[in-house]
Amino acid sequence: MAKAKTTAFFCKECGYESVKWLGQCPGCKDWNTFVEEPVGKKEPVSKRGIGAVSEGGHSGIKVKPSRLSEILLDEQDRMKTGYDELDRVLGGGVVKGSLVLVGGDPGIGKSTLLLQVCKNLAASGRKVLYISGEESLKQIKLRANRIGEITGDLLFLCETSLDLIEGAIREEKPDVVIIDSIQTMFREEISSAPGSVSQVRESTNILLQIAKGSGIAVFLVGHVTKEGVVAGPRVLEHMVDTVLYFEGERSASYRIIRGVKNRFGSTNEIGVFEMVESGLAEVANPSEFMLSGRPEDASGAVVACSMEGTRPMLLEVQALITATAFGMPRRTAAGTDYNRVNLLMAVLEKRCHYDLSHFDAYVNITGGLRMNEPALDLAILMAIVSSMKDRAVDSKTIIFGEVGLSGEVRAVSMAQQRVNEAKKLGFKTCILPKICMEKMGPITGIRLIGVGNVRDAIVGLSD
Repeated sequence: MAKAKTTAFFCKECGYESVKWLGQCPGCKDWNTFVEEPVGKKEPVSKRGIGAVSEGGHSGIKVKPSRLSEILLDEQDRMKTGYDELDRVLGGGVVKGSLVLVGGDPGIGKSTLLLQVCKNLAASGRKVLYISGEESLKQIKLRANRIGEITGDLLFLCETSLDLIEGAIREEKPDVVIIDSIQTMFREEISSAPGSVSQVRESTNILLQIAKGSGIAVFLVGHVTKEGVVAGPRVLEHMVDTVLYFEGERSASYRIIRGVKNRFGSTNEIGVFEMVESGLAEVANPSEFMLSGRPEDASGAVVACSMEGTRPMLLEVQALITATAFGMPRRTAAGTDYNRVNLLMAVLEKRCHYDLSHFDAYVNITGGLRMNEPALDLAILMAIVSSMKDRAVDSKTIIFGEVGLSGEVRAVSMAQQRVNEAKKLGFKTCILPKICMEKMGPITGIRLIGVGNVRDAIVGLSD
């Protein structure tokens, strides 16, 4: 009789399982991602579904499908977190029965934000269970004292065994559960260490069953790798309903929470927070926040507008052009794509006959944001021209538009929303693609200059 295998090989990226080591994963096609882990005897799979109506039968439990007309939606299916910025990223609030994954660098403020959310939910009458696998109860209380007095039904538990956690959730029946973090949870039936592919996948699957079966909203805190993605198998992001990334430099005061996956709302929405002494405070007007402290009459500084989901955000693009001291000019880009900057400079040399081969070029998006939207192309070009000519752009002028290799200025999405945001913040002139200007409705209070190519934009800038 063949001996049962006690180990298996798992892909670290997608969780693909194999009985032997493989150089390339058949699932995600990545190389050298298989690791060997011990496996335990699997228990029978539960016959209970997570979304169907069950009926009794002679063979146990069976499931019954539902018609779409039989499914009722209630406005109370979403819970407000107390932060408009976070509610926007989530699509309007926390959906009951949803599984939300929050990732971010160590010390960025993930636990602080979720503890403040728990405080708001508990104060509004919700029952919240905060489960920590990394901190003791005293450590949590020290952090809680910093964010203010906590009232309402907010419970804390320090545990890493998922069997005990599952029992506590079913006994307390909370509305919201926080798991901090998913990499510390383990199932005793699986012999591999916590944080391994098997443990993370099995733990997430159990929490998914609890969320869908009981209508409990579950937040999972996930560690990130040095590449900036959530540690563990890639299948983890596929299993959850929403994936949020908490970004920002720990040395800076601002934090940005970005939705990269959302089954209940739009993706690429962002919420802006500021780290203060009492925790995290939301920034209601990010455009004004990003433009604060900018110089009035400095060359190479241009205000642009980027769309983050459905939100227009004004930001400052800076460029510095100086004569090179070396044989090969230096190119540096911070906050935007380096190759895109090189492409735009090549367009400027070819179509407008600017000699940039003897100049170093430094391009920066202020505020520490990273923006790769094509609508910033025209602003980057105008900042380069402004710095090269040492001529300041009017501080009340905003510029946006995509630039093609032929030097043409192409249309961008949601142009009217961008112009309205600029008008609201007091800008007097807007340089935008001519085709967008033709499709927009009448707008008063701001001067619109439509351009068809880069040369027209440079002339409009001089005017």
